[in-house]
Amino acid sequence: MSASQDRLAQLLLRYGSPLAGLRRVPVLGRCVSWAGAKLVPRDSLAWVQVQSGPARGLWLRLNPRTGTTYFEGRGEREVQEALQQHLRPGMTFYDVGANIGLFSLLAARLVGKEGQVVAFEADPEIAARLREHVGRNAFGWITVEEKAVWSGSSPVFFARTDPATSPDRGLGHVVATSTGDTIQASGVSLDDYAGTQPPPDFLKCDVEGAEVEVFRGSQRLLREKRPGIICEMHSEENQRILLEEFSRFGYTCKPCGTNHVLALPK
Repeated sequence: MSASQDRLAQLLLRYGSPLAGLRRVPVLGRCVSWAGAKLVPRDSLAWVQVQSGPARGLWLRLNPRTGTTYFEGRGEREVQEALQQHLRPGMTFYDVGANIGLFSLLAARLVGKEGQVVAFEADPEIAARLREHVGRNAFGWITVEEKAVWSGSSPVFFARTDPATSPDRGLGHVVATSTGDTIQASGVSLDDYAGTQPPPDFLKCDVEGAEVEVFRGSQRLLREKRPGIICEMHSEENQRILLEEFSRFGYTCKPCGTNHVLALPK
């Protein structure tokens, strides 16, 4: 992308919310959408700093059409605030399903150089963007693991999201068989990973419906290390199963925003 397109993309991120209203105006809306598509290609990415909230000042390379929420600091704000409340310098944090790394970067700021962050992201394209974010923010204590966290440590099929649906491919998930835009990814259980690396004091899990499988592979971790957990629930059934599981291991649970549960050891 040229320097002029980059500046336009930054402007679109900054003023995209007011322009969104114009797109609903007959005739004018079509003109605004046409002009935006011509001036800033739909796959554009622009470097910007988060404007507010716990992540304020962090550098992200965002799509100007879909990144406004993160740019303004509103991206899953309750999760950001939970991390701010529970992470301390020197802690180890696992980001399971890190995507482009907003929470990994925020966690790295909170745990500091004496801490450690491990960001798991199975999609190679998104893992590459995540590494760019790590480098731009100079957080050398973040380790990017290009793996899918699962109930066991063996190859899995990972369905990538159509970028036309999700430019950040944030809806990628493990599937049973290879179909369409599916890749084979390295799978790893948290019990196996934490058996050879420093285990987490706190972890965030957002794996698009595979959360039950993640914690099936984390039994020893929950029993022995007992990390704090914030987990997005993608179905009522998954939430029911995991709340029972967390309770069995002596955790207390409460809602965190609309779709997340905060589980803390008693």
